[in-house]
Amino acid sequence: MEPFVQATGENGCTVLELAGWTREYPYMTAGFSSRLGGVSQGAYEGLNCGLHVGDAPNSVVENRRRLAAAVQVPFGDCVYAEQVHGKDVQLVTRKQRGAGIDSRETALQAKDGFVTNERGVMLHALFADCVPLFFFDPVRRAVGLAHAGWRGSVLQIARAAVETMSAAYGTKPRELRAAIGPSIGACCYEVDGSVIGRVDAVLAELGIRGEGDGADSVYQLRPDGKAMLSLQQLNRQIMIKAGILPSHIEISGLCTSCRTDLFYSHRKEGGATGRMAAWIGLREEV
Repeated sequence: MEPFVQATGENGCTVLELAGWTREYPYMTAGFSSRLGGVSQGAYEGLNCGLHVGDAPNSVVENRRRLAAAVQVPFGDCVYAEQVHGKDVQLVTRKQRGAGIDSRETALQAKDGFVTNERGVMLHALFADCVPLFFFDPVRRAVGLAHAGWRGSVLQIARAAVETMSAAYGTKPRELRAAIGPSIGACCYEVDGSVIGRVDAVLAELGIRGEGDGADSVYQLRPDGKAMLSLQQLNRQIMIKAGILPSHIEISGLCTSCRTDLFYSHRKEGGATGRMAAWIGLREEV
């Protein structure tokens, strides 16, 4: 069953909520935006949440406001960052609420992972094919979010997020819930041999064979030496090796490249496109 359930807010913004989590734990909110319901025009038409792609800044800020309203969180509680395809994870507190919401200069700098255990802090990261990784510790009431393209994936940002939550909040990996959000699937993600070499190095470290034709395989080789890569399965394997139970990992089946009616896709649209926002946080009040 698809864990990200589509919903449309009163303001017309379409989002995909981690409905199972929010139904079971109403004090938290998590999900992924779509490209539908915003004010941006041209190549960024719709709900573009990326200030760094060339869109009119006023339009992006209005889109971010609309997203916050659609999921019923105060705009001033949101936190955005400047992502660099790395593995650094930052602890975020209430003092950083509002970082980056209307300016790249005030965003958290050079970070691709974020964790918090404080209420009223809404973590956001931006995507247009890369993989959003969600983490939730219902025992200690802490959350995390990570941005994982192929570079962040082979740097094992998923493991870094788990280790950061463990060190900061006492999180036990076996108690963590994790979700892998809408992103480009193996159906559309062709990579060359140099990328597969990096992937194989990680898989060798984990003791996993990556190539195959099963649903759980990390990649499928092609006769020309290229491969179709599943970043979802790569991150799932990293999460399992970090101690998360397989039964606690949910994976979206939505491919951003296949579904450009619903999502922006950097690869499908030739780089000139907008960005979706993933969010997670603990609500101030329920």
